[in-house]
Amino acid sequence: MTITVQENIILLSDSYKVSHWKQYPKGTTTVYSYFESRGSDRPGWDSVCFFGLQYFIKKYLTGVVVTREKIDEAAEIYEEHFGDGMNPNPTMFFREGWEYILEKHGGKLPVVIRAVPEGMVVPNKCVLFTMENTDPKCYWLTNFLETLLVQVWYPMSVCSNSRYQKLSITKALDETGTDSWAIPGGSVFKLHDFGFRGVSSVESAAIGGCAHLVNFLGT
Repeated sequence: MTITVQENIILLSDSYKVSHWKQYPKGTTTVYSYFESRGSDRPGWDSVCFFGLQYFIKKYLTGVVVTREKIDEAAEIYEEHFGDGMNPNPTMFFREGWEYILEKHGGKLPVVIRAVPEGMVVPNKCVLFTMENTDPKCYWLTNFLETLLVQVWYPMSVCSNSRYQKLSITKALDETGTDSWAIPGGSVFKLHDFGFRGVSSVESAAIGGCAHLVNFLGT
């Protein structure tokens, strides 16, 4: 069976993270990481609307995501990637770690993720979600998954931007005498999403469009 890169969690990270398991201090058992908005230089943009984490968890991290076939595929790709063009280098890939997850946890990832509710407006520089390994032998896994989960910035950025535009539209409607706020009135159909034609993939279009729908009803 052919496995695409997008289906192999072992390949969904920055290449430099593949060797991080070698660099943790001896005796490390727990890595606890958090995700926050560092702020904005736009006046008044003092918060973010958190959205999109569930998609990435359910699509990429839930259930059995590590298999023997995926480990073999990753090992083959990484030994070529870290080689010198002539000689493969199998020393960087932590095959033993992934095989431990397969054998000990049945291919399920031993991490716990805690987050604020999706759609919540949170002040900048506050924690939005955290991630921690639940098996002391898998301390290296937490930050390996960072690359994928940081993609939540895209739906969060769309959702937060959309929210600020909605606040501006609602303010203008109120100031100009709008008195019908029930759907389809008010602001919910005042800003449509045409992002599909401008993003890099169908998946990006779906994620961005969904984020826009947190604030508006038109796509």
